[in-house]
Amino acid sequence: MEQLLRGYVDEHGNIQLPGEVHLTPGQQVLVAISPATLSETALLSEAALARDWNRPEEDEAWSHLQGE
Repeated sequence: MEQLLRGYVDEHGNIQLPGEVHLTPGQQVLVAISPATLSETALLSEAALARDWNRPEEDEAWSHLQGE
């Protein structure tokens, strides 16, 4: 069974997870590193910007920057 836990990095650079986490040899662990503070404005504007940016007109306007 997969678990998703949110932790933080302490003042010594160690990953701290909430509560006890029991791991067994051979288990895989994925670590995602995000900025210390996420911009709430950026998160809230993502959907609005996606509607504007994900249009055929935008793709055409920026197509000269795409690789072959």
